[in-house]
Amino acid sequence: MAGGAANHFWPISREARPKQFLDIAGGGKSFLRLTYNRFSRIVPPENILVVTLDRFGELVREQLPELPANNLLLEPHSRNTAPCIAYSTFAILKRCPDAIVVTTPADHIISDEDAFKKAVADVMEHAADNNVLMTLGISPTGPETGYGYIQVKGGKAGAVSGKPVKVKTFTEKPDKSLAKVFYDSGEFFWNSGIFAWKASVILNEMTAHLPDVVSVFKGWREILDTPGEKTFLEKAYSECPKISIDYGVMEKTDIAWLYSGNFGWSDIDSWDSLFNAAPGKDAKGNASNSGKHLFSEDRDNLLITENKRKIYAVKGLTDYLIVDTEDALLICPRDDKRFKEFIAGLGMPGYEDFR
Repeated sequence: MAGGAANHFWPISREARPKQFLDIAGGGKSFLRLTYNRFSRIVPPENILVVTLDRFGELVREQLPELPANNLLLEPHSRNTAPCIAYSTFAILKRCPDAIVVTTPADHIISDEDAFKKAVADVMEHAADNNVLMTLGISPTGPETGYGYIQVKGGKAGAVSGKPVKVKTFTEKPDKSLAKVFYDSGEFFWNSGIFAWKASVILNEMTAHLPDVVSVFKGWREILDTPGEKTFLEKAYSECPKISIDYGVMEKTDIAWLYSGNFGWSDIDSWDSLFNAAPGKDAKGNASNSGKHLFSEDRDNLLITENKRKIYAVKGLTDYLIVDTEDALLICPRDDKRFKEFIAGLGMPGYEDFR
């Protein structure tokens, strides 16, 4: 799933080039490229499908030139993850009715690729042998509010680590107080957003819990992979509700299972989460990709620049974000909510060239 267009990493990311197509993490490859490379170690590359918005199609082709043309699925509009998964499920069922599918966002960082490969193989095996909806769970390291939480049956999360276990509850992005209750209880995992299931099983569950989504794709078997697909999708997406797979299916189904893996997972969805995952912080917790900088009386700041020739001198800041690009300079607190409120001003007239 590579269709997100949220502007969480402004001014590095823009509406025309969102984060999945950028090297935000500084490793020399975009999130999309890293995700493709990761899964090409797990399944044959010809079995990898990328779903994105139609307006990002050329970016995908530019970054993944080896991707077969019919493995690029283009959504006409953004309708969150449930319609995206419905569309890709129909495309897969037409090609392979018995398919086992792994669904993943394109914007994760995985530090232990070998452990990740084993975890995905394990969830695929369990999904192949059982009519279940599998998700990869992550042991929480704090009461984060940016992730969904999954409570499992069987007591403390640590007691069920490394094996499939039935899910008790799904909760999408709680507030701070509830996140602390979840974390302190020791009974919850973070929801990675990585799923595995039989294509036929997820279709059955979407039909039961999201009939308004499934119904707009009526006639899919005859029209997908034909010249009429684009017109068909335009009509379907114009009628399709905007809803996530977590809220629409995973919170309602009674066949959700979880497998927890320890593979160094980070969901980089904000500057703050990038700061938390950044390696090489100095003794006072400052992180930077700049080759030349001076920090004085500063703590826990994130400095990102596209200009490696410039020196950055910063004094007296704590928990701040400094991002310097060719046409924009951002200086603001790292706090997610304040940042999103701040850049909402880009929607005003006169700022079109900077969105």
